[in-house]
Amino acid sequence: MSLSEDPEIQTILFGLLIMYLVAVLGNLLIILAVGSDSHLHTPMYFFLSNLSLADVGFISTTVPKMLMNIQTHSRVVSYVGCLTQMSFFLIFGCMDDMLLTVMAYDWFVAICHPLQYSVIMNPRFCGFLVLVSFGFSLLESQLHNLIAIYFTFSKNVEIANFFCEPSQVLNLACFDTLTKNAVTYFVGAIYGFLPLLGIFFSYYKIVSSILRIPFSGGSYKAFSTCGSHLAVVGLFYGTAIGVYLASA
Repeated sequence: MSLSEDPEIQTILFGLLIMYLVAVLGNLLIILAVGSDSHLHTPMYFFLSNLSLADVGFISTTVPKMLMNIQTHSRVVSYVGCLTQMSFFLIFGCMDDMLLTVMAYDWFVAICHPLQYSVIMNPRFCGFLVLVSFGFSLLESQLHNLIAIYFTFSKNVEIANFFCEPSQVLNLACFDTLTKNAVTYFVGAIYGFLPLLGIFFSYYKIVSSILRIPFSGGSYKAFSTCGSHLAVVGLFYGTAIGVYLASA
C-alpha cells in the first residue's frame, strides 16, 4: 500500500528524502569520527558506531523503496524482493535491539565494576558481543523467511503497509491464526521482552550503585550520560510497542 493516496500529501512526503539523507549522513559521520579518532577507540564508541551502521541499514531497507514507489506510482514488489526486504528489515532492526542491550551492559560494567572494566570489556569480548548480536538477528530473519516460504500465499495480494513488514506478510500466509500468533509472540518474547528485561536489570544495578555514593559531579555525569541511551531506548521501544501492541 502507499503511505498516502492523496497526491498533494505524496508531494510533501518527498521531504522524507531530506530526512533520510540527514539520518544517513549523521550516522556515517559518527562512524567516521569514531574510526578516525584514537581517543574514541573505546567499547562505548565501538558499540555506538555499530549502532549507527545498523541504523543506516535499517532505514535503507524501507525508505528508498517507498520513495521510488511514490515517484513511479507503482506499488508492486516481487515475492523474492519482498522476502529480501523483510530479511534485511529484521536483521538491522534486531541489531538495533541487541546493541542497545549490549550498550546497557557496557554502562553496567563501567559504573558497577570500574576497576575491572578494561579487563571485562576487552576488544575481543566487545567484538564477540557484536557478532552474537548479528547472529541472533540473522537467526530471527531466517526464522521468518522459513515460515514465509513454508506456507503458501495467494497471488496478487496486498500488504497492509508501505513495505514488507513481517507481521503483515505472515498475515497473508495460509495457516491458522493460533500458529501465527504463537510464532509472533514467541519471537516477540525472545527478541523484544528479554533484551528489554536485560536493559532494565542493568539500569537497576546502575541506579543502585550511584545512589549508594554521595552525590557529586561524577554521579551527575553518570546519570546524564546514561540519559542519552535511555532516550534512544525509549524512542525505539516506545514506537515498537505503539505499532505492535497498541494498534490493530
